[in-house]
Amino acid sequence: MSRRGWILFLAMSVVWGIPYLLIKVAVRDIGPAELVFVRTAVGALLLLPIALYRKELRASLRPWLPLLAYTVVEIGVPWLLLSHAEQEVDSSLTGLVIAGVPLVAALIARERLSGTRVAGLLTGLAGVGLLVGFHGGTGGAIPILELLGVVLCYATGPLIIERWLADVPRYGVSAASLVAGALLFAPVAVPNLPSLARTVTPGPALAALALAVICTALAFVLFFALIAEVGGVRATVITFVNPAVAVVLGALVLGEEITPLTVGAFALILAGSFLATRRRPAGKETTPDPEPAPV
Repeated sequence: MSRRGWILFLAMSVVWGIPYLLIKVAVRDIGPAELVFVRTAVGALLLLPIALYRKELRASLRPWLPLLAYTVVEIGVPWLLLSHAEQEVDSSLTGLVIAGVPLVAALIARERLSGTRVAGLLTGLAGVGLLVGFHGGTGGAIPILELLGVVLCYATGPLIIERWLADVPRYGVSAASLVAGALLFAPVAVPNLPSLARTVTPGPALAALALAVICTALAFVLFFALIAEVGGVRATVITFVNPAVAVVLGALVLGEEITPLTVGAFALILAGSFLATRRRPAGKETTPDPEPAPV
């Protein structure tokens, strides 16, 4: 990769590795629905001018039904589940469980699986199972099930893009989906904002703002620049780096524990994800690798 490509890659690895930390801090004072609304509304305000300037918004609205489905599956449901789950579980555990997204994506893509990919799936799922089984009692079963639901959503969203929105401009899809997400959560969140403004402390407020500005709006801009610089396939490698960033930040900032079992489970997930998403030799690949989901 070029020097610019490496800079963008490292920036994206951090930008999509810190949301779990920020969510953990934000939900101390901000409810899950309100947090998702702030993130989508502020993100939309920042991305809409770019989409309008590039004249991409109108094209993204034509396939409105797939766009709505993408919004629900990739933004609305997973961001709500993430925020709710992190009220009970560590941010580092969240990041590690989300590392299983490529495994589930490979399972539901309906591709013919080679022996290498099957081995990768089994290895990665063993890592997820080990991680979930060990930590399942720390926050109860519901947060773990919510995180697994996030994994399923994040694995499904790119398939919607691939099948129905592949030719739609990326900035248009991102801006329109954030607007739709804000509208979906507005009826629940907006009535609570006045009281929230009086009670929220600076830490959670800044975390929510950073989540919207850095991990949503800026993240999309950087990610699209990364794809343009190195290609979509190489850009997916950040999926394997983000969880490590989440674990390190959780330990350094929040004092979350890193155990040998956690490291071992992460190694299994990484190895399994690499093998399960490994591309076939040229001419044999039938389906492009999905892009990483926004976190």
